[in-house]
Amino acid sequence: MTNATMDAMNNDLSAPDAARLLGVSLPTLYSYVSRGLLASVSNGAARRKRYPQEEVLRLAARKNDAKRGGQTAMATMHWGLPVLETQISHIAGGRLLYRGCDATALAQHATLEAAAGLLWDAGASDYFQPDAPALPQGLASTPDAPPLMRAMLAMAMLTTADIAHSLQSGPALMRILAAALLQTAPSALPLHRQLAKAWLADAEQNELLRAALVLLADHELNASTFAVRCVASTGASLPAALGAGLAALSGDKHGGGSAAARRMLTQALAAPDARDAISAFYKTIAPEFAGFGHPLYPLGDPRAAYLLERLPAMTHEHPQLRAILAACAMAGELLGAKPNADLALATMELAFGWPEGAGMTVFALARSAGWIAHAAEQAASAALIRPRARYIGRHQRD
Repeated sequence: MTNATMDAMNNDLSAPDAARLLGVSLPTLYSYVSRGLLASVSNGAARRKRYPQEEVLRLAARKNDAKRGGQTAMATMHWGLPVLETQISHIAGGRLLYRGCDATALAQHATLEAAAGLLWDAGASDYFQPDAPALPQGLASTPDAPPLMRAMLAMAMLTTADIAHSLQSGPALMRILAAALLQTAPSALPLHRQLAKAWLADAEQNELLRAALVLLADHELNASTFAVRCVASTGASLPAALGAGLAALSGDKHGGGSAAARRMLTQALAAPDARDAISAFYKTIAPEFAGFGHPLYPLGDPRAAYLLERLPAMTHEHPQLRAILAACAMAGELLGAKPNADLALATMELAFGWPEGAGMTVFALARSAGWIAHAAEQAASAALIRPRARYIGRHQRD
């Protein structure tokens, strides 16, 4: 017998020892093996099963963790149960609600500024005054940087400024964010009008931009909002928290969804057979990351429905919109899924000739309103977000 074999056997446990560590009977131990929860190894001539010590200890840790709610906590991190209390927004019955107000109802008339006030303190105060903030020094020297990078740079430049988690600083930060994203001077114009002016959008597009900003202002505890709350819980500045949100938003599985949806539409429109192009595209891109499906909206994303329902009336002024909407319908039929907000953003960006990446810009500017609300709420709670990890590596390694 080799030394390696002896060392391995020294780390293996007998059935009684394994059962004792797990606090279960021998029949239960054997059931763990049959259910694939625990591995067993043969002990040569003795013909008795033995159990790797590390696997037994790992299973014991999971059992103990489950007693304390650990399994539930782990499940919550992936579209599961709520993990934080908030008064800002929630998703229920297929509806997105801002402090109890339906976001699609607000989108009919409200501006992003009004939605921000609602998210921040239920609209009790008018935060947006008619004065434009100054752009951080040095930002003007990065004209070739992508919009989202400029936005992150702007927040980084402000992290050392004396800006607490006060809602009073929210409007200035949102206006600086808009200027960074659009490469314009900070302005006190309504934020949707700033986008429309930069992209030469007509009156109908202006209305769609206004509605889109309201619909995307918050979305409960998504990845970027959770990142914002984690940073805010440490006592970091509000610009630092917003920078964390922008960083999370930059990922392909979050804010990059509209860019992926745009690629799908572009390929479909350029191909001789749009159906074949869409099918080929979705062989490599997950549907939920390219314009379709959302775990929180099994019956369809109401934000996408609101925006897409208003586009057919605009096909006379924008003939290319008809083909784009046909490609959207074809993709939905092939996938058996409803469109999400990413597809709506990509459709508008492509149909109206907005700059590539405009969908991400709309998303980032809109969501900053919610991020500021969550950062302030988290700071007010004075609680540090610090979950525990379940260790599944080797134990007692020399």
